Amino acid sequence: MEIALTMLLAFFLPLAGAAAAGKSPGFYLQFPPKTPDLPHAPFSWPVFVGLALFILAATAPLVLRFFRGRGRAGARGPAGPFPWWGCAGLAAGAAAWGVAWSRFPWMGELQAHTFTPLWLSFILVVNAVLHRRTGRSPLLSETRRFLLLFPASAAFWWSFEYLNRFVGNWRYVGGREFGAGEYFLFATLPFSTVLPAVLSVRELILSCPGFDAAFRDWRRFSPWRPRAAAATALLFACAGLLGVGFAPDLVYPLVWVAPPLLLLSLAALRGRPHALSGIAGGDWRGFCASSAAALFCGFFWEMWNSGSATKWVYDVPYVDAFRLFEMPLLGYAGYLPFGILCAQVGGWLIETTPRTEEKSSTTGRK
Repeated sequence: MEIALTMLLAFFLPLAGAAAAGKSPGFYLQFPPKTPDLPHAPFSWPVFVGLALFILAATAPLVLRFFRGRGRAGARGPAGPFPWWGCAGLAAGAAAWGVAWSRFPWMGELQAHTFTPLWLSFILVVNAVLHRRTGRSPLLSETRRFLLLFPASAAFWWSFEYLNRFVGNWRYVGGREFGAGEYFLFATLPFSTVLPAVLSVRELILSCPGFDAAFRDWRRFSPWRPRAAAATALLFACAGLLGVGFAPDLVYPLVWVAPPLLLLSLAALRGRPHALSGIAGGDWRGFCASSAAALFCGFFWEMWNSGSATKWVYDVPYVDAFRLFEMPLLGYAGYLPFGILCAQVGGWLIETTPRTEEKSSTTGRK
């Protein structure tokens, strides 16, 4: 229910905001999508400094906790051999990286399609590292659930492409024009790798003893009136999505904040567990691992994008400066709430998909 309602609100509220601002809703429904050429606000030092201080205040305690708390970690268990399929992933990733960053004319047709093999290789390697560390990985241990992440991820990222039509913060350059069918296919394939990549890295981070020691038992945090806090968060998220259509330059960061707030607040109002539930008991592992995983993947997304012939570029109001690759430095903060959203969607898939192993064991008992 939370997923369906979140998708409906994320679709209709920005349209309503755009209509209230006198904009034509039809523009945002074109396909293939056309990123609007919006006249964004120029760089502003007060906004940059204020936002930077806010991000620092929010993240510094977590970073300090990690470095202070990881010393209590126990000894790591014996590592197994690195699987052969991880080596194959490394080789395939290196080949795709070479094609993506080369400029040989005969590779021109391939260079528009390197994102998918790069990230499939990345996913394979992360699962191989996890398998070496722990003896298991989502790819092998929960294959059905893991494979379902790919189509879910495609729909998931298409929703962000839709929201970007209102704010115009990124656009794609260097590729040829595609018809509607080709565009849908060639975009859906790379979009399908987002959730598997982030959630695989999340599992890898959670397997680290130092991370576990730092965040398993920390500060307990719970709102005084949880249902009232959830209702307030829900109203704020809805207002933010309206604002995305009405005044995009002012509220564009809420493209990354409003969707996870919607899902979390709806789950909390129904009394269901969610990606932040552990914090009430002092367990910050899920929260921190989800954000760190998205940020880690974000670094590789932006790095591989920066040298590619077909890529995306950014135009961000007020803080468009000090770029790391194509991304303005403060833009990386958007990956932190994005990771929470990935974890929440992944958790929903886990709830709704039975384990292959459970089904097999049940069949064996009959």
